[in-house]
Amino acid sequence: MKSLVNNSVDPHFNLAFDEWCLEHWEGEPVFYLWRNRPSVIIGLNQNAYSEVNLGWLRDNGVDLARRVTGGGAVYHDLQNLNYTFVGKGVTPQPFADALRKLGVPAEVSGRNDIFVGGRKVSGYARRVWHDREIVHGTLMYDVDIDSLVNALAVPGSKLMSKGIASVRSRVTNLKPMLPSFGSLDEVQSALAEILGGGDEVIMPDEAFLEGVRRLADGKFRTWDWVYGHSREADFSRSAVLPCGTVSVQTCTDHGLITGVVFTGDFIGDLPPEGVSEVLKGVRLGYGPVLEALGTVDVGSFFHRTGPEEIARLVVPEGIL
Repeated sequence: MKSLVNNSVDPHFNLAFDEWCLEHWEGEPVFYLWRNRPSVIIGLNQNAYSEVNLGWLRDNGVDLARRVTGGGAVYHDLQNLNYTFVGKGVTPQPFADALRKLGVPAEVSGRNDIFVGGRKVSGYARRVWHDREIVHGTLMYDVDIDSLVNALAVPGSKLMSKGIASVRSRVTNLKPMLPSFGSLDEVQSALAEILGGGDEVIMPDEAFLEGVRRLADGKFRTWDWVYGHSREADFSRSAVLPCGTVSVQTCTDHGLITGVVFTGDFIGDLPPEGVSEVLKGVRLGYGPVLEALGTVDVGSFFHRTGPEEIARLVVPEGIL
């Protein structure tokens, strides 16, 4: 099978590369192997605010990106290898077959995963466009499992309280199963050779790469795509503020606040619905919420409490 070269480690560029290939590559199927710097990639239909630990991502310099295929959130780093097949009737089976030729007993499951000995080493997803489709997935070689767990553990979620052990038990790295290879670079070269079978290796030209860059900047890096594409989600938080204990339920859809309900034993001269009203339609982010709160006298609703404290309560940690 012919292969394309993609040496980028920028997750937004690489996801744009996938979509550009799907919509512009013509001819027989091709594959390419690629990597991302530390990042979390969420599925097309996921809510960015409720699927990942945004505060941890921010504090650790980890990118957040959204792909064009469905499925769940995955953590990537440079010890994770990604594969993509583009064309008519493509499947992940060639990748599993290539792993088997390296001595790894990989099996494609019916749930969009590749397992080895009952533990997941790869997940994959697909998308159809006209008469072509794309199948892309991951391969955990020596991924930092602690970072994977922290990135996908939303504060206060079931994963934080109960799920860390189960995450560790479900996934595994392939490095111990490939003792004859000294690095992921060697594994990648071996897989590329098996999958390519001596066929042509294609270096995308500048026009192709410019199209990918435009798509990355115009879509995949934008707030509208990464956050604004998020489906409905609710967030509940409580804090002891100068006015008393305040609990808030924030409802969002496509990254915009659709409703805010304040409850608690706090005191104020005016009912909190006045604050709720000015927050409707505001983008869920600390800056936009703080700006909206600047249009009212927050202290009239929450005694001795400033807009910064209410904004930090309304907006989940890590959302700027």
